[in-house]
Amino acid sequence: MARKMKTDVAERNIALWGQIMRYLLDHPQVFNVLPDDFELVILPEDDTEITLFNLDLLKKRSGQGKPVVLARVKSSKEKILSAPNIFIPVAA
Repeated sequence: MARKMKTDVAERNIALWGQIMRYLLDHPQVFNVLPDDFELVILPEDDTEITLFNLDLLKKRSGQGKPVVLARVKSSKEKILSAPNIFIPVAA
């Protein structure tokens, strides 16, 4: 059961990843304010499973030295409902 749930989260995450990539390709000007090499983390506002899954992945990969870019999105299953809020967190 846990494996099926993890697979479901991964499939939804991949679908959202594709939507974010499509958005970025349709709006290339976004890349003007992003670092050259970064780790993109998708945080859907309405899907805590994916948010927690992605934050856990980030925690596991945090030693790679790449800047982190967060993309907060409102989604419905695998579809983004509005433009993502993309930002780079700054350490305090």
